[in-house]
Amino acid sequence: MTDITKDTADSLPAPAVARSSVTTDIALISTFAAFIAVCAILPGIPTGSGVPITLQTFAVILSGLVLGWRRGALAVLLYLAVGLAGVPIFAEATGGLGVLSKPSAGYLLAFPFGAALAGLLATPAARSVGYARWTVLFSAGVFGSLLTIHVGGIIGLMVKLDLDLGAAVAIDVVYLPGDIIKNAAAAAVALTLFRAYPDLLRNRR
Repeated sequence: MTDITKDTADSLPAPAVARSSVTTDIALISTFAAFIAVCAILPGIPTGSGVPITLQTFAVILSGLVLGWRRGALAVLLYLAVGLAGVPIFAEATGGLGVLSKPSAGYLLAFPFGAALAGLLATPAARSVGYARWTVLFSAGVFGSLLTIHVGGIIGLMVKLDLDLGAAVAIDVVYLPGDIIKNAAAAAVALTLFRAYPDLLRNRR
C-alpha cells in the first residue's frame, strides 16, 4: 500500500504554486531581456573608441536590482543569446558573433556578471525603507557596474585595440559620469517598482 501511495504521489502534477513561480520567473526574465534589447537599440552617443554610450547598462543593472542576482543574470544571458544568434538587438542594431570582435565585446560579456553582482549587493534593500533603500540600490548598481562591466570593458579595450592598461582606463573613464546617472535612475525606477509591486522585493532571487 505504501509503494502504491508513493507511486501515485510521484505521478501527480507539481503544485500550482510551484508552476506559478516558474511561470512568473520565465515571464520576468523574458520581459527584462526584451527591455535590455530596447534600451540597446535606441540611438546612442558615438565615442572615439567605437563603443557608443547607450542605455544598455541602465537596463542591465535594473534587471539585477529588481529581479535579484540569479534571475537578473538569466535575463541578460537570454538577451546575449538572442543577440549572438543573429537578431540585431545589440547597440547600433547589430547582432551575431561578429560583435565579439568589436572593442565593446568586453563590456557586453561582462553584463551578466554586472546584473548578478548588483542583484546580490541589493539584497539589504528588503530590510531598508525610504531614502535608505534607494541608497542601497544605487550603491549596489554602482559597485556592480564598476567591478564587473567596467573591468570587463577595460580588458576588452586592451585586447581588441591593443592598448596598455593606462590607455584603456582613459577611454573607460569617459563612461563613468553617464553610468553614475544611469545607476541613480535605475535605483529610482527599482524603488518605484517595489512600491507598486511589493512582491518583487520580497521574491528577489
